[in-house]
Amino acid sequence: MAVQSGRDLLIKIDQTGDGQFVTIAGLRATRISFNTESVDVTSLESQGGWRELLAGAGVKSAAISGSGVFRDENTDERARQVFFTGEIPEFQVVIPSFGIIEGPFQITSIEYSGNYNDEASYEMAMASAGALTFTAL
Repeated sequence: MAVQSGRDLLIKIDQTGDGQFVTIAGLRATRISFNTESVDVTSLESQGGWRELLAGAGVKSAAISGSGVFRDENTDERARQVFFTGEIPEFQVVIPSFGIIEGPFQITSIEYSGNYNDEASYEMAMASAGALTFTAL
């Protein structure tokens, strides 16, 4: 796989619940991480005393974060609405030359900042809130 541009990693939100995704504007940095909890099934009979894990068990989760500057009133307003109403809309994360992750996420934090002689910026964090799908590109 060739080197990819970071700006091609996109976070998109379903603006109206109709399955039409819009890129959250103004993002400069984005990140997604996947996690799964392990279920330890080690016992006295475990070979050589090595830990054993139960395959396919444990809670899976994903976390998305992004930061950027205000560029688009519609996506800024939608993110605020989702946070303050506790809504859990569908999001898409487009990972270049890899695939698209899609599913429900809850916005768990929004931070706003700005300096006197600089642009206003924001940071957002989201946590998966249900099953995610993966579509290879």
